[in-house]
Amino acid sequence: MRMNALIRRVRDLRTRVAGRIALALAVALVAALVGRGLAQDKPAEAPAASAAAPAPKPDPGGTATGGIADVPAKEAGKPTLVEVADAVGHNKVSINVMWTLLTGFLVMFMQAGFALAETGFTRARNVAHTMMMNFMVYAIGMTGYWIMGFALQMGGLGAIGTMGGAGVLDHEFTISLFGKDFGLWGLKGFFLAGSTYDVAVFTLFLFQMVFMDTAATIPTGAMAERWKFSSFCIYGFFISMITYPLFANWVWGGGWLSQLGKNFGLGHGYVDFAGSSVVHMVGGVTALAGALVLGPRLGKYNKDGTPNPIPGHNIPMAILGCFILAFGWFGFNPGSTLAGTDLRIAVIAVNTMLASASGAIFAMCYMWLRYGKPDPSMAANGMLAGLVAITAPCAFVSSFWAFVIGAVAGVLVCWSVFFIERTFKVDDPVGAISVHGTCGAWGVVSLGIFADGTYGDGFNSVQGTVRGVLYGDGSQLIAQIIGPITNFVFIFGASYVFFKVLDAVLGMRVSAADELEGLDVPEMGAHGYPEVHGPSTIVRGLAGTAASWTPAVPAGATTAERSR
Repeated sequence: MRMNALIRRVRDLRTRVAGRIALALAVALVAALVGRGLAQDKPAEAPAASAAAPAPKPDPGGTATGGIADVPAKEAGKPTLVEVADAVGHNKVSINVMWTLLTGFLVMFMQAGFALAETGFTRARNVAHTMMMNFMVYAIGMTGYWIMGFALQMGGLGAIGTMGGAGVLDHEFTISLFGKDFGLWGLKGFFLAGSTYDVAVFTLFLFQMVFMDTAATIPTGAMAERWKFSSFCIYGFFISMITYPLFANWVWGGGWLSQLGKNFGLGHGYVDFAGSSVVHMVGGVTALAGALVLGPRLGKYNKDGTPNPIPGHNIPMAILGCFILAFGWFGFNPGSTLAGTDLRIAVIAVNTMLASASGAIFAMCYMWLRYGKPDPSMAANGMLAGLVAITAPCAFVSSFWAFVIGAVAGVLVCWSVFFIERTFKVDDPVGAISVHGTCGAWGVVSLGIFADGTYGDGFNSVQGTVRGVLYGDGSQLIAQIIGPITNFVFIFGASYVFFKVLDAVLGMRVSAADELEGLDVPEMGAHGYPEVHGPSTIVRGLAGTAASWTPAVPAGATTAERSR
């Protein structure tokens, strides 16, 4: 009985303690809520010394945040007119720098699009090799461009107006002919050292580097499935350090093509707003030269010269890559203003979209009418063709002409693919020569036809807006024809000589046995799809020989799997 009484007393005590704790918590909660309400409704009393200072207030709408106190001034809260003007100028340049960097990041992501598109359009036994080329061209190209390419391209540009007018890129190698100066290459900015250690220069470097890398990766598709990786690596330095920077200097770095207007009265000189020729035609023409030296893939052509189709292994992958490229183009074209404060970016973005749409539609319709099927791969290339073509004129044409330019490119790419394959006998697994080379040339010529005079005042140091032949300036079309001719002569000539020398010294093409097996193991040491091809990769890649090794085919493998 005593034990039961003790237990009851302990229970009563525990109940009373729990009740008091609950009461204390309730009182504390009420006090906290009352205090919070008072804190919101009544400003806290400030000490007497600071009674005049207003209490801080939240700004959920953001309309009151930022004011005169945020303007850097010698006397806080009382900036002079000069100090206000300095802050406005700094903010404008900051917007432009941030815009240029962000759009550069978008263009960098296009590398993933190229990798997926090219890999999807080629065969499964070469996926690791194709992906590796797209991956390493970024690193190799960036390094070569940092060492030398940027200096050759932009070393004589002069002031970068949208980024504060820094004029440290001030050394261009020129020659004088007919009493005129012709800029050939820059001589400032090697390794981004010396006076080019500057925020505006570094911003420009990043943006221009990813453009160069776009050009450099285009030949990896046209030369896929038979290109020796070691020779590819050397090529990466060649295009990033020599051919691309030189032509880009002539157009964007203050070189002689950009001065055709100033020197000879040809419109605004050669105009290529975002790179139909500087980027895409350079890549496409380089791809043509390389594919000619490499020759076609084994089995591509019969003895009578008729081509055999070699379909890609993964159309969904290729289509996804094209979508990523289309997304990245919003950095490519609008970003080429180098100014987030240039509201023309809205027109440029819409023109870019419309040209991609018409390119895809008209390529699909052409294939459907001509061959009875819409052909997903050609529709995808049609979208890219429209994007390539609008890249040069995107800032200077209306939406109607943007749609027309893309539509022409969509049909042109289909015609070009078959012409190059059947007439020239050039094997291009992904259609890169046609998409980027042919349609790049069309893009710059279209500017000389359709530029409507609503934009471009002062472009290339020529007063007035940019007009094509339909809007009263036939001389602009002449300049737009000189540009792609120069591109083809220089880029094809230099690239063809380079590839021929490289082939003689190192060898451009893998052995026939390696090509038939697939390049993943012989060149990379690993299959891209080991679950399909089996695990016998590393031993073969590191020590085996094509003559002594036979790939294992899993029991029950399908005909398609065996053919890979």
